[in-house]
Amino acid sequence: MLAQIGSEVNMYAIIASGGKQEKVAKGQQVQVELLGVATGSEVSFTPVMLVDGENVLATPAQLAKASVKGKVLGEVADKKIDGFMYKRRTNQRRRFGHRQRYSLVEITSIAKG
Repeated sequence: MLAQIGSEVNMYAIIASGGKQEKVAKGQQVQVELLGVATGSEVSFTPVMLVDGENVLATPAQLAKASVKGKVLGEVADKKIDGFMYKRRTNQRRRFGHRQRYSLVEITSIAKG
C-alpha cells in the first residue's frame, strides 16, 4: 500500500507541445504554446515518456495507451522583450517589442492506460 501511494506522488510525464518538451505532474500548471481552444476546455497531450516511481515507459508500444490530460485555465503573456536594430553610418534604426502569449494549462490526470 505504501509503495502505491509513493508511486502516485512520484508519477510524472514528459509531454510534447509546440515543438518543445515539458516535464509535468498531476496538479501542476504549465505554460504551453497557444492551443487555440476555449478557456475551460479539456486538452490531451502526447506523452514522450512516463515515469511512475520505479517504472519508465518510453517506447511507442508502451505509450500507446498512456494519456496526459489537462484543463485550459486561460491565456497568459510572457515578459516583454525590447529589441533594437541599427545599421552604422546610414541613420537606420528600428526599435521593436515582443510579448509572447501562452496557454496556461493545469494537468488533471496522467494515466498509464
